[in-house]
Amino acid sequence: MSKPTTLKDALTKWEDRNKQPAATATEIGLQFQYPPIEKMDPILNSLTECQKLSLSSNMIEKITGISGMKNLRVLSLARNNLKTLNGIEPLADTLEELWVSYNNIEKIKPLESMKALRVFYISFNMIKDWPEFMRMGVPPNLSEITFVGNPLNENMDQSAFTAEAVRRLPNMKKLDGEPVIR
Repeated sequence: MSKPTTLKDALTKWEDRNKQPAATATEIGLQFQYPPIEKMDPILNSLTECQKLSLSSNMIEKITGISGMKNLRVLSLARNNLKTLNGIEPLADTLEELWVSYNNIEKIKPLESMKALRVFYISFNMIKDWPEFMRMGVPPNLSEITFVGNPLNENMDQSAFTAEAVRRLPNMKKLDGEPVIR
């Protein structure tokens, strides 16, 4: 098997393709790297102007190296190998959208620190119980959630799950793409 693509190599390719330095870009897409990226690292801190970063469809296992990304608003880590959201906390004051569908995430406690988060896509993960689901009620601005495909709602009648989710998260305005009607 080939060596994984490093973030440094992926960013160099991105700069060549986009004819601009990554350090000044507001939107960077490093999804579908081949061989896939396996590690986030501190080179991400050089992306100080980046507002939207996609690292989807790689093989990343941990969220790291993002403490310097003070302008990041949207982070896509869908279709990776994440098991937890640990490491997301440095973005607590700025991140508005977190896309982590199609991972292996069971625990979302770090979500509780996210003050600016409005959108959270966590469908097709491993959230199994209501106490973990309720962590989505802590971020004050979180109003749009995709959750389909997690064991918690896969083991329930869909309308019963929706009713219970809406009851438990009074700030939610959209669940699994559907407007919440109360």
